[in-house]
Amino acid sequence: MKVLVFAHTPPPHHGQSYMVQMMLKGFGGDCRKRRATADELKARERFGIQCYHVNVRLSKDLENIGDLQVRKLALVFWYCLQAIWCRFRHGVKVLYYIPAPGKWSALYRDWMVMLLCRPFFPHLILHWHAAGLDRWLEMEASMLARSLTYRSLGKADVSVALSGSNCRGVGKFLPRRTCVVFNAIPDPCPDYDSTIRPRRTARHRARSKLLQGQTLSEQERIEAGGDPEVFHCCYLALCTQEKGLFDAVDAVCAAQRELEARGSPIRLKLTIAGGFTNAEERAEFEQRRSDPVAREAIRYVGFVHGEQKHALLRDSDALCFPTYYRGENHPVSTVEALAYGLPVIITRWRSLPEFFPAGYPSIVEPKDVKGLTAALLDRIGRD
Repeated sequence: MKVLVFAHTPPPHHGQSYMVQMMLKGFGGDCRKRRATADELKARERFGIQCYHVNVRLSKDLENIGDLQVRKLALVFWYCLQAIWCRFRHGVKVLYYIPAPGKWSALYRDWMVMLLCRPFFPHLILHWHAAGLDRWLEMEASMLARSLTYRSLGKADVSVALSGSNCRGVGKFLPRRTCVVFNAIPDPCPDYDSTIRPRRTARHRARSKLLQGQTLSEQERIEAGGDPEVFHCCYLALCTQEKGLFDAVDAVCAAQRELEARGSPIRLKLTIAGGFTNAEERAEFEQRRSDPVAREAIRYVGFVHGEQKHALLRDSDALCFPTYYRGENHPVSTVEALAYGLPVIITRWRSLPEFFPAGYPSIVEPKDVKGLTAALLDRIGRD
């Protein structure tokens, strides 16, 4: 089966572009390239799928994502021409597409792509990386916009949802078939049991002794990474209000003040890794970080990948991700954190709770800074 993958890969780096990159790699790469490696040829033969990739890169960096520009419309037109050329040059009959989240500029792109490309492809696969488009259309869009969207994206041959709870929204577009495929990544730490787990166990043991007023030996401190009195949280996502950045900052500062008031030997530090999408939120973040407690407790490292990301997840004690982003579905950052054995403090938002066991203690309500503060304090004493 030949599939036209109409989606972009990094850069810019975010969960959706990374998943497209992983999918292409898993199916044997882009057949538009003249030479394929032996591994790529094996993958194509194994799955019986040949991918022809049109890299629909409309933004140079995170700050440009979602902006409506004439340049981007021209690029979309050019990418559509590439897709149509592949349809006839290589005999590709299946169009793979990722629909927009609830945002006007992205929706205009969807309309344009479906209008230009869909008539040429007998089959359509929609991969719903973002959730909530159906709800957004009901709340924000006119009847005409809703009609155009349902007509453009409706009756796909296959709709791929990232979670069971997202199937209801996907179903409103009347696909012929719906399947659930969770986001997944290659194991980033195959040596977890021999390296990361012993260190994390040692940190919890040392932290428990400190909370009980006991003194640690030098060996215990070394085994615990040298600073067991610090509970390291990380925030790994786009730095936006909807992703929970400011709630995470406020909750960590509030929890740190509470620990100081108790005379606790433990203190909190939050490492924020990710890029800002606009200058206003960056300015607000810097203003909040000017607080004396925040200056001590908050560290910003920007976008991380490779060894930097590995070190951050390896050395952290928990992931703090209080998102209420309208298109949130199955964030890759939680998949990565769980792969590293990290406890995750997360919101009861969209499909997120279904990725954790019943009764999981670190799920809080969206925009609830007090609840998030309590969850952080509770997590310090848990294994």
